[in-house]
Amino acid sequence: MRDTFARTLLEIAKGDPNVYLITGDLGFGVLQPFWEALPAQFINAGIAEQNMTGLAAGMALEGKTIFTYSIGNFPTLRCVEQIRNDCAYHNANVKIVCVGGGFVYGALGMSHHATEDIAVMRALPNVVVMAPGDPIEAEHATRAIYTHPGTCYLRLGRGGEKTIHKGLDHFAIGESIKVKDGEKVALCTTGAIFEEAWEAEILLSSQGINAALFTFPTVKPLDREAIETMAKQFDLLVTVEEHSIIGGLGGAVAEVLAEMKGPKATLKRIGLNDMYSSIVGSQKYLRNYYGMSAEKITRSILEDLK
Repeated sequence: MRDTFARTLLEIAKGDPNVYLITGDLGFGVLQPFWEALPAQFINAGIAEQNMTGLAAGMALEGKTIFTYSIGNFPTLRCVEQIRNDCAYHNANVKIVCVGGGFVYGALGMSHHATEDIAVMRALPNVVVMAPGDPIEAEHATRAIYTHPGTCYLRLGRGGEKTIHKGLDHFAIGESIKVKDGEKVALCTTGAIFEEAWEAEILLSSQGINAALFTFPTVKPLDREAIETMAKQFDLLVTVEEHSIIGGLGGAVAEVLAEMKGPKATLKRIGLNDMYSSIVGSQKYLRNYYGMSAEKITRSILEDLK
């Protein structure tokens, strides 16, 4: 995803001299083509993410479109105050990009596990929150936040994610994507964990369960209409996210269901429970350990259906 983002942003910036990329002293292997092609539109703010965000806000208020870039929690949780006061409050045209959502940097420990970022960013007024599921969604999301006025958060994986979509005829902020229709069960996923949900749907099919599959590249504004329709169509809605089950996609869907009247689906949230990840290991290992692998997702759904 990060390569797709960097390539797409370079294309955008070549056509718009008001687009700037600011990095927190990270991503040089990926960002090198950008600074070589457009050195005047690239800034390394150093390992000072709060300063990076304040700088971005100031430049945005002078008419620039700024993308800030760092890994894990650093461009978000480390500088929430600057995002809140300097960017979101002023509806500044700052696009905050996190590379390494969830357990991407699993081997570096809890400080690098980005598992509360969606919840925190979703709570800030005027902030669009996006977590594309594969490189195709990542390209569309990058272009979408560029054209969207105001502060946006783009949560990416790292690299090597499966390209699941063959293409997208339509993409818009605030709209979910139906990957596959089904019966009784609907899987709703956001972010790079899409590949695990996609494989879980295949495993469920082998068990005779025809589950629907939807991706939500936008967590805020949430596709409320799609959730309400699914709640009436299916018996079980399952949210899958590489994030805490509190405040992320699962929390957002729960809010919609809580305000619905009449019969509706049961909700199951799959993600990190209300805890910190104290385990160190690869992303794949941690997904499985915390119940987010395709096999664990399938097993959990089958237990609920019994």
